[in-house]
Amino acid sequence: MIADKKGENITLLDIRERTVIADYFVICSGNSERQLKAISESITEEIKKSHGIHVHHIEGTSVTGWILIDYGNVIVHVFAPERRAFYDLETLWHEAAVLLRMQ
Repeated sequence: MIADKKGENITLLDIRERTVIADYFVICSGNSERQLKAISESITEEIKKSHGIHVHHIEGTSVTGWILIDYGNVIVHVFAPERRAFYDLETLWHEAAVLLRMQ
C-alpha cells in the first residue's frame, strides 16, 4: 500500500508497552500533497477491501503535511518530510520496539 504509492521511510513501532492509546504506530513520508493523499487513500481503501476494517477517524489533510489515520489499535501517520522532522515521532517514542524499517 504505502510502498506501492512511493511512500518512503516506512517505520512500524510497537508501542504496546509504552501507552494505552494504541498498539502500533505506522509512520511514513510522501514528497508532495498529491502523494500524501494517494498514500492515505490507498491505506484506507486497501484495509477496508482486504480486511473489512473501517477507519475510526482521520485527522489532517495532504495540505497540512500530516494525515493521521486511526484504526484504534493501529495509528498511521503519513507525513511530508518537513512535518515528520518537526514532530520526530521516532525520537519521541525511542523506547518503542522498531518492528519494521523500510527506506
